Amino acid sequence: MMPGPSGHDVPGWLETADRSARWDQLRVCVAGAGVSGTAAADALLRFGAHVTVVDERSGDSLGGRATMLDLLGAELRLGPDNAKSLPDRTQLVVTSPGWRPSAPLLVAAAQAGVPVWGEVELAWRLRATSDPAPWLVVTGTNGKTTTVRMLASMLRAGGHRSAAAGNIGSPLIEAVLADLSTDGAGVPSVLAVELSSFQLHWASSPKPLASAVLNIAPDHVDWHGSIDAYAQDKARAYTGTSVACVYNVQDPRTEELLRDAEVQEGCRAIGFTLGTPASGMVGVVEDVLVDRAFVPEREHSAAELATFADVAPFAPHNVANALAASALARAYGVPPRAVRDGLRAFRAEPHRIAFVAEIDGVRYVDDSKATNPHAAAASLAAYDRVVWIAGGLAKGADFDDLVSRTAPRLQGVVLLGRDRDRIAASLARHAPHVPVVDVSSTDTGVMDDVVRSARRLARRGKSDTVLLAPACASMDLFDDYAARGDAFATSVHRLASETGESPPR
Repeated sequence: MMPGPSGHDVPGWLETADRSARWDQLRVCVAGAGVSGTAAADALLRFGAHVTVVDERSGDSLGGRATMLDLLGAELRLGPDNAKSLPDRTQLVVTSPGWRPSAPLLVAAAQAGVPVWGEVELAWRLRATSDPAPWLVVTGTNGKTTTVRMLASMLRAGGHRSAAAGNIGSPLIEAVLADLSTDGAGVPSVLAVELSSFQLHWASSPKPLASAVLNIAPDHVDWHGSIDAYAQDKARAYTGTSVACVYNVQDPRTEELLRDAEVQEGCRAIGFTLGTPASGMVGVVEDVLVDRAFVPEREHSAAELATFADVAPFAPHNVANALAASALARAYGVPPRAVRDGLRAFRAEPHRIAFVAEIDGVRYVDDSKATNPHAAAASLAAYDRVVWIAGGLAKGADFDDLVSRTAPRLQGVVLLGRDRDRIAASLARHAPHVPVVDVSSTDTGVMDDVVRSARRLARRGKSDTVLLAPACASMDLFDDYAARGDAFATSVHRLASETGESPPR
C-alpha cells in the first residue's frame, strides 16, 4: 500500500493493474451514474470491487439506472451534497467524461493522492490478457462518428469482426469485456474507437495500433480552460501508437501534435489530404481516393481505394473522413477492395448533411450535428448558394472567421436561439449585404417560422440549398441536436405538403 492522507491507501499494484489484478481488494468511487459511469460500475462489480457511485442527481431523475446499480451491489450516494466529497477509504476514482477536473470530488481525490481514471482507462486495463482486440482510435473536433462508422464498415468488409465503441454506441468497456459474456463467436477482433477530448483527458495508458486526429478547432474550451489544453488532450490519441499515426494535411496543428507525441518505435506518420497525395499519404487524384502509404515501393506506386461516387453523402469534409478511415483500415491490413466495399455499405447517421426534400427547385438539408463553427464551415463549403439556418448555444464560440470565409455563398440567413445575436453581429461586420431574418420565438413551433422564412429567402432556379447547420448547441430550444434536426425535417415535410410537392425523397 501507498499511504495517503485521510485514510486513502492506494495499493502499489494499481499503477500497472490489468484484468488479472486483485480488484476484489479495491474500493472505487465512480463519479457519475450516466451511461459510461453505469458501465464502469457494472464492470468493477463483476470483478469484485467495492463500488460507491456518486451523482448529484436524485434516484428519480436517474430512472432505472439507480435501481439497477443498487441490485448489482453498488453503494449509491445521490444528491448535490454527496457529489462534493470523496467517500472515505476510496483508493481509485473512475469519472464520467462530463465531470470537469475542477469538480470538488475530483479535486479532493487529487489532494488525497487518489488516482482518477476515466472509463476509457478502465477499459484498457480490463482488456483480455491474451490476444486482446487492438484499438484503432479516432478523435478530432468534427467528423469522429462518421469516420469511426466508415472504419468499422471497412473492417467488416475485410472479413474482420469489428465493433464501433467509445464515444459512440455502446460504452467501450462493454466491448472489451464481450469475451466474458459470450462463447467467443461475437467477440470483436478489432475495435474502431471514437474518443472525445473529455475521455482522452482521463486516459493515460491506451496504446492504439493506429490513431487519427482529424482536425482541431475551438470547442469545449470552457471545460479544458484553453484551446491549447484542449488540443493537448486530443493529442493523447497518438500516445503509444504502434503502427500508424494519421494526421490531416489541411490542418497543420494535427501534424504539430504528432511531432510531439511519444509513439512506439517504427510507428509511421500518415497524412490524409483532399489534394494529390505525396508518398506516405492517402489523398485524391481527380475523383479517385488513392493510397500512397500502404503499397509496395511507396515512392512510385499507388492503390485505388474508391471514387467520389462511393462516398455518401458526398461533401468535401466527408471525403476527408473517408480518407482518414481508409488510412486506419489500411494500417490494420484491410485490402483496397474492402475499403471501397465498406464505403459503399456505409450509411451515415441522421442529421449529418442529410437531404430532406426539394421544394420549388430548392433543396433542404439537415446538418443539425454541425454544433460548432468548424463543423458549420465544412457543411457550408459543400454548397455554392446557401440559405443558412443558424443559432442556439454558442458555447463561447466566435463566428467572425466562419462568416467571413462563407459570406460569398450566403444568399440569406435565418437566425434562432439564445445566442443568435452573436452570429448577427458577425454577419453585420463581414457580410452586410446578406439578408438576415431574426426569429425570436421560443415556442415549440419555432422551426415552422424558420423554414418559412428560409423559403422566402431562397430563389427558384438558382440551385439554392436551405441548410440547417447551426454552428451552435441545441439545448436552449431542443432536447438535443437530433430533436432539432427532426423538428426541421417535420417543418420541411409540412411545407412540401402545403405546396403540393411530391412526397420528399
